[in-house]
Amino acid sequence: MKRLSLIFTLFVAFMLSASAQQLMSAADLAKNLKNSDYIVVSAELEPNYSKVHITNAVNVPYKAFFKEGDIEGILVVDDEIKKIFGDNGVSESKTIVVYDEGSMKYGSRVAWILKYMGAPNVYVLDGGMNAWKAGRKPVTKNPTMVKKTTFNGTPNKAMIAGMDDVKAALADAGSVVVDARETGEYKGLENKSTGHIKGAVNVDHNTIQDDKSLMKAAADLEKLFKAAGVTKDKKVILYCSTGVRTAKEYIALTEILGYPNVKVYDGGFNEWTAKGGAIDK
Repeated sequence: MKRLSLIFTLFVAFMLSASAQQLMSAADLAKNLKNSDYIVVSAELEPNYSKVHITNAVNVPYKAFFKEGDIEGILVVDDEIKKIFGDNGVSESKTIVVYDEGSMKYGSRVAWILKYMGAPNVYVLDGGMNAWKAGRKPVTKNPTMVKKTTFNGTPNKAMIAGMDDVKAALADAGSVVVDARETGEYKGLENKSTGHIKGAVNVDHNTIQDDKSLMKAAADLEKLFKAAGVTKDKKVILYCSTGVRTAKEYIALTEILGYPNVKVYDGGFNEWTAKGGAIDK
């Protein structure tokens, strides 16, 4: 029995390690910075990209995918997503590494969109620009010359939840709805928030990184989510305001912890309140 237990423990550790490879370290990216099969994507807004960015990185700001309208953060249609990536030289045939300033929320959002669109090899730079600078890796202010390409991919609609899906999950004991916003927002105390979706639990996205901006170890992440009732056997729906902060937790749950059934409520709290969904504090 002890031997079987050891084998099982090693297997779980291996699986967690393999899934965690969807995060790329600054050292590993630096080794492939001149690899023609790689493309590095800054998910930051253009003014920040212009100040300083990873050498050879192209800029695809996370807000480029916000649909115009009264509800901020709704994802644009699939064909527009393909055009945005293609116009910026991003092809699904490449190994794509996405980063931001260090919060990992913007990088994770663009990485999540790439995954949703069917790109098979997508990584988030662990620790973002904070880790890159700490490792004294090459940066520049000069914009990267972009060669337009065609982005092909098949969207995975199973990654997205709608408002009706959230309502159904709230009434299902086998499901859990997770608010990824800061705890102050969840409680209606910060950022003009009126509270949270009634019945949702809170896992503040800031708590899943350490003081060096790196994603916490799998054991620590599992402890955080389990403490909020977010367990692997449940169907999980993540939300924030605009889908940005949820993406970081999506990466943590699916890629690092191997949760099998996780969706993002793309409309988020913005859509929920605009359409009269029940809220609580």
